[in-house]
Amino acid sequence: MASPLRASGKAPVLALKDVRLADGAKPLFDGVDLALEPRIRACLVGRNGAGKSTLLKILANQGVEPDSGERSAQPGSKIVYVSQEPEITGDTLLDYCTAGGAEDYEAHATLADFGLDYAKSTQGLSGGERRRAALARAFAEQPDVLLLDEPTNHLDIFAIQTLEEELAGSKCAALIVSHDRAFLNRVTQRTFWLEHRKVRRLDKGFAEFELWSEQVLSAEADEERRLNKQLEKENAWLARGVQGRRARNEGRRRALMDLRGQKKDLQSDKRGSMTMAVESSGTSGKRVVEAKHVTKRFGDRTIIEDFSTRILRGDRVALVGPNGAGKTTLVRMLLGEIPIDEGTVQLGTNLEISYVDQNRMALSEKMTLWDFLTPGGGDSILVRGIAKHVAGYAKEFLFTEAQLRQPVTSLSGGERNRLLLARALASPTNLMVLDEPTNDLDMDTLDLLEELLADFEGTLILVSHDRDFIDRLATSTIAMNGHGKVLETPGGWTDLIDQAPDFFKGARGAAGDFATGTGSHKAVLTPPPAPAPPKKTVKLSYKDQRRLEECETLVAASPKIIADIEAKLADPAFYAKDPVSFDKVMKSLDKARADLATAEEEWLALEEKRETMAS
Repeated sequence: MASPLRASGKAPVLALKDVRLADGAKPLFDGVDLALEPRIRACLVGRNGAGKSTLLKILANQGVEPDSGERSAQPGSKIVYVSQEPEITGDTLLDYCTAGGAEDYEAHATLADFGLDYAKSTQGLSGGERRRAALARAFAEQPDVLLLDEPTNHLDIFAIQTLEEELAGSKCAALIVSHDRAFLNRVTQRTFWLEHRKVRRLDKGFAEFELWSEQVLSAEADEERRLNKQLEKENAWLARGVQGRRARNEGRRRALMDLRGQKKDLQSDKRGSMTMAVESSGTSGKRVVEAKHVTKRFGDRTIIEDFSTRILRGDRVALVGPNGAGKTTLVRMLLGEIPIDEGTVQLGTNLEISYVDQNRMALSEKMTLWDFLTPGGGDSILVRGIAKHVAGYAKEFLFTEAQLRQPVTSLSGGERNRLLLARALASPTNLMVLDEPTNDLDMDTLDLLEELLADFEGTLILVSHDRDFIDRLATSTIAMNGHGKVLETPGGWTDLIDQAPDFFKGARGAAGDFATGTGSHKAVLTPPPAPAPPKKTVKLSYKDQRRLEECETLVAASPKIIADIEAKLADPAFYAKDPVSFDKVMKSLDKARADLATAEEEWLALEEKRETMAS
């Protein structure tokens, strides 16, 4: 087998050889080999806690020294490292971008490419602006090697596309740690997998990783089964009494001890399993949210103009658009949390809403994990109606008992996201709202979250910039271009772009104006589309209009009727006292539920008929 340092035929510009490192008593790396040749774009993947960020810091020579092994770099090569939480210093973004030696004209160009004003102060930047500034500086310095740790976090889809184009056009080698599958599929040519304290190498891009890793894990499972059988055989031999045998048997006993050591290593390396479950709190009404001709303005800027949607039970709706386009505002309007300027929003019946926000506002710096999971105090948490000890529930989300007494400020970004999900999933819900849920999560956790949401019986509203995550989950996608235009299409992100390829042309974000697919954020805005001609209004027949009003009245009144009946049935002595009356009340409950379902179906049919007639 060829040496990993020369497998491509080119001398590496940056490499590690037999690197070992322990975190206290826990070994982190055990003989890691890794090499990057010029212009190779590679990703480094592995579960949370495997040491990916630490490995990047060793490569970048950023304050982490291995216990043994060798780091080598070509003389004179420039290595630039962008951390997960970049610190932006200097008076202006131009000052920051040129502080590492970049020329002014390069800094001007890359800042503009990432939609940033070079004269903007470094104070008060959003997470997305800090990330874009750090990336702009990195490319402005024209490095030989670029090391990126979760570079797509807090970026919108258009900034991610710009990053893809900058990487494709750069002459540098790159090593990227990211959870964004769509991004890695587009930019990588090689995959490094950090697992069991070693790095495996695949000379193909991330798109081939899933199949390859399954083959590797299958082979390891076969090896473990072989080892188990050999252990059983050797243990049986040892049980027959090695002490009375000749000295030559000591060699066999030592071999057995080695096998046991291998078995122990295999077991200790097995990843912790995270458990997620969510239970619907009961069936909501068929109609979850009905918005008609909604408009919202902030000052002179129109965020949403004349938008209508109907979200039904079981829908999984994704919201996409540039940062600052108003996605979170639209979500809060649909939930009735902030007022609208024009139009109407009507929520359905029997809704139990669970909301995880991207800013993690529910996390107070003074809180411990224990405080957050038990807001009412005590040592237990009610999980979908069942009391669980807080330590046991936290363990399901990979938190140790020692962490429970630590402040939430000690947690990483991924751990904070898991903590928010832990509390959100504890309560039964039938409408789940997730605002950027994939930030900082590793791929294993993403897979588990995706499976959970796919099986969720309620309704999902998802705000995300993760194109792959949206494609896998969304039944429809609401797109916002930042100029007030809002479009809803069936399917996920890819379906949206196929159906409306020019929708985001000239799209506006918090930092300025974007033009997709051009590699630059300096495009001239396209003029707004001409207003559509007024629709001809045709009314429903008198009979249909009357039935529509009857359905609306019934849908509004039914929840209280059903709740009153359920309250009667909640009496545990009711059946014993009067089984005949109990049976009658049960039948009335069934009828009330059936009447509600029928009224909702008729209402929807009549509404669709009215809209069709008016179009």
